[in-house]
Amino acid sequence: MKLESESALVLPADILREAGNLMQIFQDVPIGLSVFDCALRYVHVNGQMAAINGKPVEQHFGKTLQQINSRVALALESMLRNVIDEGRALKEMESEVSTTTMIDAPEASCFLTSCYSLKAESGDVLGALALVRDISEQKTRNAAQDELLKFEALLCDLSAAFINTPVSEVDRKIEQGLQKIVDFLGFDRSTIWQFSPDDGRLHRTHSYSLPGIKPPPPIVDEEVPVWTSMVLRGEVFRVSDVDELPQEFWREKQYCREMGGIKSFLFIPQNVGTVVGLLSFASCRVKRSWPDQLIQRLRIFWEIFGNALERKQADQTIQKALAEIRVLKDRLEAENLYLRDQIDVEYKHEEIIGQSSAISKVLQQVEQVAHTDSTVLLLGETGTGKELMARAIHNLSGRKSRAMIKLNCAALPATLIEAELFGHEKGAYTGANSTQIGRFEAANGSTIFLDEIGELPLELQSKLLRVLQESQFERLGSTKPINVDVRVIAATNRNLAQEVKDGRFREDLYYRLNVFPISVPPLRERREDIPALVRAMVQEFGKLMGKMIERIPKKNMDALQKHHWPGNIRELRNLVERGMILSDGTTLVVDLPESVMPSAPQKKSLEEMERLHILSILELTNWRIRGKNCSAEILKVKPTTLEAKMKKLGIVRK
Repeated sequence: MKLESESALVLPADILREAGNLMQIFQDVPIGLSVFDCALRYVHVNGQMAAINGKPVEQHFGKTLQQINSRVALALESMLRNVIDEGRALKEMESEVSTTTMIDAPEASCFLTSCYSLKAESGDVLGALALVRDISEQKTRNAAQDELLKFEALLCDLSAAFINTPVSEVDRKIEQGLQKIVDFLGFDRSTIWQFSPDDGRLHRTHSYSLPGIKPPPPIVDEEVPVWTSMVLRGEVFRVSDVDELPQEFWREKQYCREMGGIKSFLFIPQNVGTVVGLLSFASCRVKRSWPDQLIQRLRIFWEIFGNALERKQADQTIQKALAEIRVLKDRLEAENLYLRDQIDVEYKHEEIIGQSSAISKVLQQVEQVAHTDSTVLLLGETGTGKELMARAIHNLSGRKSRAMIKLNCAALPATLIEAELFGHEKGAYTGANSTQIGRFEAANGSTIFLDEIGELPLELQSKLLRVLQESQFERLGSTKPINVDVRVIAATNRNLAQEVKDGRFREDLYYRLNVFPISVPPLRERREDIPALVRAMVQEFGKLMGKMIERIPKKNMDALQKHHWPGNIRELRNLVERGMILSDGTTLVVDLPESVMPSAPQKKSLEEMERLHILSILELTNWRIRGKNCSAEILKVKPTTLEAKMKKLGIVRK
């Protein structure tokens, strides 16, 4: 007997004999073999086939497939029928069948089946041969291999996602990664928690939940004390069935019920010397186990996410440090710029010259207020040395290690003062090509001196008031508030109380500035200080000009002390500087105006005295009647009133 038509099969005895030979060959191989006649009755089976069918070998002979009633046998029926009816072979057909009734077999198995027809030399089909091989284990290995390959593909995909990823994209990429893990492994939710350095609690930083699954809370601490303590010790916490948790986990069980009925969950801590966070997974629809192999794989995902978060944190630390460096750099540049602008300030000597009672009273007030952070308002005429007093207050304060920042509110157009005070962002206005810090920002931790505060436009007075009250402002073109710690010293030659009455100065700002007013006396009220001032100025200019002045004529000094000095110390300084230029020897030659030369007392009418006084002021201001520091301002009259007086008194410029 041969397979197909290779030999004739004449008698059933031949079939039995040949079948017996086949049985002997296949008795010890792990392949099930069965020989059937045309009625699909068993002629022979080997031991492996009998085990697959779940019945002893002897019970198969003469029985049909239906009588054996094995699921594998029944699955062979259609194949054998086709083989016998069509006289051909069917090879390697795969079928997966439930084998719960079989002896020592798993609940589900997969078999690879081949069927061959048995023919006589005449071509008549006499029966069929079936070979059955159990490939369940191979299928399991293949499935595991496929799953491993898919896992490695997901791992490579997630790893590649964070290569060259900008820090701003890290959070989004992590949440996309959590979604891929949930979809791939069949979880319901995945969350990253991190311990906050501020409060030590677990904060949810990244999470993904399937639609319909309740998201986790933003913070977890007291609700789950047991597993939080376990995670802090670096222990993996896995629960396959929440209902089986012991009684001491009653808070955890309650938490799982409140969080959408969690049935199984897993916590994997991240330990870098100390536990900084954890990766959690939850299953709400079905219970699931957490084998060690799965946990090891999930640890790899945690490593990827953890490295990305560390890189993000490191970058944020660097950016924060760079921002602080930029702020310090901008502040130093601003200070250097302001210091360069003030290198040649009017009063280069550091000490305040004078021992008069008027100046002594002022210095006493300076010492009283210097060690506080109170706002100081310096009042006095032009040229009395208000800036010098401001420097004295700053140098005696706890802020003296930082440079005092100065702004003359009358020296800039109103449109630029705001940008100078508070700074501006790039593009805040036409010409703002870069971000620039303002003087308040440059003076952070130091003192700002606002000279000529009475000239500040009304629209800016409210913003200055806010800085004084809240120590906060915004740059032009920005809505981000900037907090500063600045001590304010303001100065003015105006009567601010009268300016408030006239509606040119805010009343609330006036009272906020007028915390500690200091009135700097004019030079005519401290004439006894003039000799000391002149000597100090002569010494200063002598070093600059390379001249040695040893003598100042008494008549000149007397004349200087008798002069009215409407321009105060500034006028005296200009006069001494001019005298130093004109002096060739060791004697100071002071070119005094005629109005200050000593002369015998003369009887003059009130009108003549008024005329002489107006003339002296006009000469001092170079006959400027209008504008800043003009004659009308010094005389405290309107320009039109001064012009009317000049016409009445016959004052005409030659």
